[in-house]
Amino acid sequence: MNRKASHYLRLVLVCLAFTFVLGLVIGEVAWTLVFVLGVYVCWTLYQALRLYAWLYQSEISAAPESAGLWGDIFDGIHRLQKDHYRSRDRLQAMINRIQESTNALRDAVVMTDSMGAMDWWNQAADRMLGFKHPTDRGQLIYNLIRTPVFKRYFSSKKYQEPLLINAPNNPNIKLQVQITLFGEDDRLIMVQDVTRLYRLEQMRRDFVSNVSHELRTPLTVITGYLETLIDNAESLPERWRRPLRQMEQQSQRMEALVNDLLLLSKIENDGQNFVQKDVDIQHILNTICHDARTLNTEKQHQINLAIESNAQLKGNTTQLQSAFSNILLNAVKYTPAKGEITVRWYDDEKGAHFSVQDTGVGIDPEHIPRLTERFYRADPSRASETGGTGLGLAIVKHVLINHEGELEIQSRIGKGSLFICHFPIKRVIQSGLSETPATIE
Repeated sequence: MNRKASHYLRLVLVCLAFTFVLGLVIGEVAWTLVFVLGVYVCWTLYQALRLYAWLYQSEISAAPESAGLWGDIFDGIHRLQKDHYRSRDRLQAMINRIQESTNALRDAVVMTDSMGAMDWWNQAADRMLGFKHPTDRGQLIYNLIRTPVFKRYFSSKKYQEPLLINAPNNPNIKLQVQITLFGEDDRLIMVQDVTRLYRLEQMRRDFVSNVSHELRTPLTVITGYLETLIDNAESLPERWRRPLRQMEQQSQRMEALVNDLLLLSKIENDGQNFVQKDVDIQHILNTICHDARTLNTEKQHQINLAIESNAQLKGNTTQLQSAFSNILLNAVKYTPAKGEITVRWYDDEKGAHFSVQDTGVGIDPEHIPRLTERFYRADPSRASETGGTGLGLAIVKHVLINHEGELEIQSRIGKGSLFICHFPIKRVIQSGLSETPATIE
């Protein structure tokens, strides 16, 4: 209890004592107390009515004048009220400034609650998404952006990667949507016009695809003539034989590069627009391991295949075989002679997994994040030794994107590498062909 409260309590007790003594003097203690308390109650009720009228009046005014306890109550409430209005004005000024700056953005900004009801959006959202003030306030955003993939993205709460959609009011405009969670599962939605970048990317893909197609014909001619010359090398001067062999090797590398570029371009352009079929993973793994053993007689690698699950995948057979083959061929290239390579296929509660583990030279961890970039090499000096195109893991990355999978890479220098392709449970199909998976070495 503070000092003022103690003072008012002592004052009340003194008044009661004085009233009691006055009642004794006039011989009417009870009636004196009733009278004094009645007057005090009426005065208190009057002050309470004044307080009620002041608090609920439509216009802001100064606090009513009063004395004693009620005067201090009026003054205290008035101070709190002034502090509240100052804080409110400060917050409103800040909100207005944020809204003004957000309205100045070229990108659309939309705020919704956890269910998707729109609370606020800037002027760019009106232009890019076709929203209308104030009629669309409170509307569910996925009822205005009528794209099933956007509704799935909004409800998934998995916003690590942005979403690319067509603008609702102009299908020729490409929009990139990025959602951030805040508060109690409320959403802050950022929408950016990426039409120019999309067209540039499409031009790049078309350019790579067209150039690769155009290179294929002259390369075929060059390779054919080189093969003819090499077949008749005995009739040529000795000094021509070594250049011809080098030309043949380089033409084969160029042909492999063109083929990989065409395959990568096709995988990118197809995206997930392919017929979903049940893919026999066991057959694919047996095929690629048999091919690796057949083509790998010089290094004499021990290639082990462990099929620990009968699970199949829903997807594209050609793409998956290409991805798995590229990972296995990488292991073959970078594993020293008589090394060991283990290929596994297994599943668990998270999904199905394909892994390749080798006892090769390993990769410095600093290079791992960039391994799936086109033409990136952790050790450029080894490019001529392995004869690779630098596109293998880029192909793997895009195949996994098309199949909603992820690539995990674990490696250290001199300790070998482990590549794991993770596929979500929704793409896994359990096969009843065999109760016990086969393990083949």
